[in-house]
Amino acid sequence: MSGTLFLCATPIGNLNDMTPRVVECLKNADLIAAEDTRNSMKLMSHFDIHVPMTSYHEFNKYDKADELIQILMDGKNIALITDAGTPAISDPGEVLVSKCAEVGIPVTSLPGASAVITALTLSGLSTRRFSFEGFLSQDKKERKYILSEIKEEMRTMVLYEAPHHLKATLSDLYEVLGDRKIALCRELTKKHEEIQRTTISSAIAYYEENSPRGEYVLVIEGKSREEKEAEAQAEYENLSIEDHVQRYINQGMDKKEAMKAAAKDRGVSKRDIYQALLK
Repeated sequence: MSGTLFLCATPIGNLNDMTPRVVECLKNADLIAAEDTRNSMKLMSHFDIHVPMTSYHEFNKYDKADELIQILMDGKNIALITDAGTPAISDPGEVLVSKCAEVGIPVTSLPGASAVITALTLSGLSTRRFSFEGFLSQDKKERKYILSEIKEEMRTMVLYEAPHHLKATLSDLYEVLGDRKIALCRELTKKHEEIQRTTISSAIAYYEENSPRGEYVLVIEGKSREEKEAEAQAEYENLSIEDHVQRYINQGMDKKEAMKAAAKDRGVSKRDIYQALLK
């Protein structure tokens, strides 16, 4: 019978956010897989945990996952932790969880601190619907593709960013999204926690005079429904009725359906569309 993989959330700053359940799990595990064993030693020492640790990180996540799978198959229980927060969220742990799912090894999550949720709740922006993008890719082609996707995002967006990339990211966001509300969250749960609720343009101006410090969570306002509708209406106004109807036909509609859809877009009757096509 195989062991179980336990996903153990660790504090993102304040050690008091470590749950008793996670502490108990770490003490009873056969092995702890940690993103950085040196960093995690401080946490283990604080909670008097004396369990063997092994390194599991971005650069060994595939080969090491196979080793950990074998240990689990031998009946051992493994607790997975990241440097801070919940494992498998923008984290190599997702690879290990996927491999466990493939071979039927039980996985359970012990919830706790999460920078995504903490920042979102502090942002002052809408929390009903949101998307999480993690760290934007530094590959120019991939980054451009992702930014083009989130340009139309109507949900609140959450990103991670390192201090040395913050200025470039703010500049890219302003270029693609325009000026939106944004909350820049740093030092979350720590003594000097800081939440800047501002706009992208104001944030750019601020960091021209101040150096970014610490890891950031950026919470960005999504495109409003009104803005999206106005953009669509402007596009329709620049599109001939013939081209408008043809666009829907190209999407697989018959001509009657296409005329009806175009009429709805333009706020006119289907008869108006029909008469315009006769001219």
